[in-house]
Amino acid sequence: METTLRGVGVSHGVAIGEVRHMGTAVLEPPAKQIPAEDAEREQGRARQAVDAVAADLNARGNLAGGEAQAVLEAQAMMAQDPELIADVDRRIAVGSTAERAVYDAFASYRALLAGAGEYLAGRVADLDDVRNRIVARLLGVPMPGVPDSDEPYVLIARDLAPADTALLDPTLVLGFVTEEGGPTSHSAILARALGVPAVVALPGAGELAEGTVIAVDGSTGEIFVEPSAEKKAQLQAAAAQRKAALGGSTGPGATSDGHKVPLLANVGGPADVPAAVEAGAEGVGLFRTEFLFLDDSKNAPTEAKQVEAYRQVLEAFPEGRVVVRVLDAGADKPLDFLTPADEPNPALGVRGLRSLLDHPDVLRTQLTALAKAAEGLPVHLEVMAPMVADRADAKAFADACRAAGLRAKFGAMVEIPSAALRARSILQEVEFLSLGTNDLAQYTFAADRQVGAVSRLQDPWQPALLDLVALSAEAARAEGKSCGVCGEAASDPLLACVLIGLGVTSLSMGAASIPYVRASLAKYTLAQCERAAVAARAADSADEARDAAQAVLSGE
Repeated sequence: METTLRGVGVSHGVAIGEVRHMGTAVLEPPAKQIPAEDAEREQGRARQAVDAVAADLNARGNLAGGEAQAVLEAQAMMAQDPELIADVDRRIAVGSTAERAVYDAFASYRALLAGAGEYLAGRVADLDDVRNRIVARLLGVPMPGVPDSDEPYVLIARDLAPADTALLDPTLVLGFVTEEGGPTSHSAILARALGVPAVVALPGAGELAEGTVIAVDGSTGEIFVEPSAEKKAQLQAAAAQRKAALGGSTGPGATSDGHKVPLLANVGGPADVPAAVEAGAEGVGLFRTEFLFLDDSKNAPTEAKQVEAYRQVLEAFPEGRVVVRVLDAGADKPLDFLTPADEPNPALGVRGLRSLLDHPDVLRTQLTALAKAAEGLPVHLEVMAPMVADRADAKAFADACRAAGLRAKFGAMVEIPSAALRARSILQEVEFLSLGTNDLAQYTFAADRQVGAVSRLQDPWQPALLDLVALSAEAARAEGKSCGVCGEAASDPLLACVLIGLGVTSLSMGAASIPYVRASLAKYTLAQCERAAVAARAADSADEARDAAQAVLSGE
């Protein structure tokens, strides 16, 4: 009998297939004592396992490239954390086996993360995955992970670790469904990059029996269990219709009445560029530069290394616009040479621009590298600072850009509610705004983007978030400057129309979403988008806002 479940759709498309469950987690190793003379050998085993897992994560990152590489390299750093390794050594010295020492040391660190505020608590799933991989290697059992199958399937998991998501084979994994996660979690972002339909935050997903046929609609978040032939045909027809619309939509982004909407790509490095170019991106709206810095948590990359990487991206978009975000470190992206190790709540501490202003040499080197990378190129370079709170932050960043001799537009990211509320003040110092809706939602609603239990508050359709977007866009319009969106909200084809109606001037997203957004914008006039925006802001919940906008655009 067909039943319908609803989670949060995070990656467009329809997948129909049999359920396969993620490999089970490693069992807890037995707590047994070892003789003192075996301690050194066990410590060696532990270190070998840690190094092997870190090497595997880095290798997976190199294969995946781009944003996935940055996430996986961060996990590798987590595996080799000196404090964790020292704790493992201590536990072995008093009689634990290598596997039990790893298990207990990670459990202790896990408890610290879980109690360190919502933002760091979201890293617990990544930590568990690292622990499971190390313990599995020590026990000599198969790694937990994606199941082996010769036939395509729909993957079900409690959550997907980045190491698994990054290397999913789209020819076998038709789509995936998770119990945890949110619309801006690592899994969701990587799913969009892969172009795999995905639904997250679905309670009870793990109870779906192995082999059950389900249909996953990554746009609506609906899961149809044992769908009827009629339902399958309906979903496949809708998918075919969307695909046909995509095929007929090419060229620059614009509404049906010709209002131009530049559609840009979010990239993590040179590896993401080919997909962006293929999707018809008109430039880069968010170049995340963290990938370079995650290679070595103890030392910043040299100026020469930065110049080389930046130039590869800039050269890919001649005459195009490339917006670079300077290093956004801290919180879930700690770097030993930059971020404090003892902050009680790093998400609300010294992160982003605050870290860079505390380490002006790191900022100066990056800005100088960007200036040199752009020399002789016709590209329109723009550079923006993350986590800008007020006009003083914006001025400090603009002054640093000028001091470095950077010939580019300087901008500020709006990720903190104060920046949206005082956007016009900030625009006295910088030339553009870019809305990072992922963090803006997180800070507006005190809702961690990695925690599925608060996913309704991470929904970019929340009217309060739309109000902050409108405030920022209105301020930019009043100052004659631009205001783009580079958060994942821009990847929702319907919401993209609303954002334009709110006054946003450009949209940046994962490359896979660009064709969907281009096709959606081409169906409506600017006036329709503006009416949809008014209707969405008048609603009292995200669902009501979405329905109200849809009703306006469909002429109901």
